[in-house]
Amino acid sequence: MDVSALALAVAPRSPASARMKGPIAIVDIGSNSVRLVTYEAVTRTPAILHNEKSICGIGRNMVTTHRLHAAGIEMALGALSRFRLLADSFGIRHRLAVATAAARDATNGPEFIAAAQAAWGSPIRVLSGEEEARVAAEGVLAGIPDAAGLAGDLGGGSLDMVTLSGGATGAAMTLPFGPLRLMDAARHDPERARAIVDSGLKDLDVLPQLRGRAFYAVGGTWRALARVDMDREAYPLHVLHHYTIPAARALKLCRALSGLSRKTLDKIGVISRRRAEALPYGAVVLERLLLATGLKEVVISAYGLREGLLHGSLLREERDKDPLLEFSAAANQRMSRAPAHADELFAWSQPLFEDEPAACRRLRRAAFEFSDIGWRRHPDDRALGSFEEVLTAPFAGASHRDRAVLATTVFHRYRGDDDLPLGRGAHDLLTAEDQNLARRMGLVARLGFALSGCAIGELAHYPFKLTPGRLFLQVPANRRAMVSDPVPKRLSALAAAFGRKGEISLL
Repeated sequence: MDVSALALAVAPRSPASARMKGPIAIVDIGSNSVRLVTYEAVTRTPAILHNEKSICGIGRNMVTTHRLHAAGIEMALGALSRFRLLADSFGIRHRLAVATAAARDATNGPEFIAAAQAAWGSPIRVLSGEEEARVAAEGVLAGIPDAAGLAGDLGGGSLDMVTLSGGATGAAMTLPFGPLRLMDAARHDPERARAIVDSGLKDLDVLPQLRGRAFYAVGGTWRALARVDMDREAYPLHVLHHYTIPAARALKLCRALSGLSRKTLDKIGVISRRRAEALPYGAVVLERLLLATGLKEVVISAYGLREGLLHGSLLREERDKDPLLEFSAAANQRMSRAPAHADELFAWSQPLFEDEPAACRRLRRAAFEFSDIGWRRHPDDRALGSFEEVLTAPFAGASHRDRAVLATTVFHRYRGDDDLPLGRGAHDLLTAEDQNLARRMGLVARLGFALSGCAIGELAHYPFKLTPGRLFLQVPANRRAMVSDPVPKRLSALAAAFGRKGEISLL
């Protein structure tokens, strides 16, 4: 069953996404946690209305008992009852719920699912290992559309992997290497855990073919590992999605974490104590996987199974939309004074960016859609406040470098050619070329707002003309009054960013 068909099968009361109106609630019952996420709509970039989890550990001690943990079951049923009341309070009609490895493999799994359905009040689908892997991989593609390599979702009970290439999923694999199950099987011995993982990986013929590609890591344990790496590296941007760790550094970190005692792990401030127990075994799995494959880097995906279910419920034309541009367009529509002005800025500035690569053209469009989001802020906060808002906004489809370019562009839109203050989470992510691109885009937006006052239809009266030494702003004689201060100053700053002198040319 493909992911889109699965998404509809999980929610038999819900019609195709084209007719799904209003919010949607998704419940994920894992081996370690039970989570509810509610989204405001079934769209390419929906906002999250509510997100909470309960660490229940239903898969604890499953290797030795073959049964779900009794205390964990009680906690999970209590959480599901709460989630049902929340969904009812939000008035959510569309509800999807899935259970994964622990409920699938335990001898008392069917009994638990019956009780869970009664608590949740709607059907719960128990995913097969391949379904779980493919849905999580679909989530990776929803957040990183150009992902190529291997997606791996590490839950409490299983490791589910799918190869990725060309925006599509390939071979799917599932192994019983979730930290709860692995620590039980290894009797809390990391060296024994290494041998177990190596034994399971050695027969997977597809793994050696992945050498030199990326590994897209999904799951709370690996996000915790990334937080530790961020802290150790003093990384300037605290955004986990698309955070990238070179393989050599990831291996060193995994070896270090796998050898730490629980007491030491509890003292690591950037991870929760509930994650600390599982972290050494998640580190063992990642270490052995990197060694078995020769993958070049670990890319953290904040998108996984829940996002995969949502993404799979969309029609194809909706799934194929660019998540960054969808988010920036929605932000522009919601927050700008005149949303159509962003399109006018884009068209008006085109002569200055004629030879830009497609990737830069995409960033320029997104940057202009973000260019008026700060107009309601206090003037003293517009530049840095808007910079921070864009830098950490919950959009997908963008690397950390892309985020820094967009945020720095918005800074220059409000502060002109002033240098971005040090320590603002962007300097170390941008090359000199990136900084120059952001400055140029920000200064052209700054000039555009000075000329037009954000009035629709005004910018088209003032075309640019670029020569080897000059940047001309052409102005009709009957609009001469529009180029009083601050236009000449802003034109001069923009021209300097292009290595030219600015000049106003009256037509």
